[in-house]
Amino acid sequence: MISPLAYVDPGAKIGKDVTVHPFAYIDKNVEIGDNCTIMPYASILSGTRMGTNNTVHQGAIIGATPQDFKFKGEDTLLLIGNNNTIREKVIINRGTDTSDSTIVGDGNFLLESVHLAHDTHLGSNCVLGNAAKTAGNCIVDDHAILGSGVIVKHGCRVGSWALVKDGCRANKDVPPYIVAAHNPIAYYGVNAFILRKEQKLSEEIIDDIAKAYRQVYQCGTSVENALVRIRETIAIGPEVQSILTFIEQSTKGLIGTTM
Repeated sequence: MISPLAYVDPGAKIGKDVTVHPFAYIDKNVEIGDNCTIMPYASILSGTRMGTNNTVHQGAIIGATPQDFKFKGEDTLLLIGNNNTIREKVIINRGTDTSDSTIVGDGNFLLESVHLAHDTHLGSNCVLGNAAKTAGNCIVDDHAILGSGVIVKHGCRVGSWALVKDGCRANKDVPPYIVAAHNPIAYYGVNAFILRKEQKLSEEIIDDIAKAYRQVYQCGTSVENALVRIRETIAIGPEVQSILTFIEQSTKGLIGTTM
């Protein structure tokens, strides 16, 4: 059902069983998949490609022009998957140029006043607390949790199953499976409760993850030497391998280290 009090551009492509409430705004060059709900005063702007079963709440601005001086008016994209909940006053910018896009995966929960800047890649099944924000070109991997007021600086990455506590400022990469806390941001331990409850990891695997991070953060050695020690002393299952790969691919260095 599309309210006659909403504005829907004739060029927008709207799927089946989409509900558009009064005073919502749907721009040209927009695609909205089946069974989505667009609440009053939400704006879906040019370049947005939205999948199915998404709900966009009041005052959200989806596909906003990127806040980037390099943007020259190109027809860039915001790609949103399925089953996302986007709460009030969330802002998601589309990409800066045609070489990349802003991407939101599936099953994410974005609370009030979240901001995803241009060319951010948000994975699936993430939770972003009230007013959590990413700068441009950030990566947030699957199942990550950003607490309220978290800021992820430009180009930084947050690993899968990481929990960044309220108010942190992530100025480097946050590796997978950890809890990050304090300002300056620091390693605060393994995200063991969530790994047991949601990922159903065994105590043995969680212990291997903890041993790996003990080498990185608690043995007083370099990150490079920590990687060598991890390979020599810990069974390399999929989770430990993902830690090694994340660290080796890091371009910003790890929080709480001199890397």
